[in-house]
Amino acid sequence: MIELTRFNGTVFFLNSDLIETLEALPDTTIRTVNGKTYVAREKLPEVLERIVAFRISCGGLPHQRRTAHGDEE
Repeated sequence: MIELTRFNGTVFFLNSDLIETLEALPDTTIRTVNGKTYVAREKLPEVLERIVAFRISCGGLPHQRRTAHGDEE
């Protein structure tokens, strides 16, 4: 899950696996596969960085494969 901020200053956590689209309209608007829409204070590149960092912390991005010894291919 990634931490984001609403425009009123409250923090929320979003399951990044549920994100269907990210847009700058001009505010960062996030639509999830279940039809919910969220608007975040963070700019689009920052949201993307948080998604990538979260996925790396969970063992890597889907395109990365590891060998039996833990080395990346």
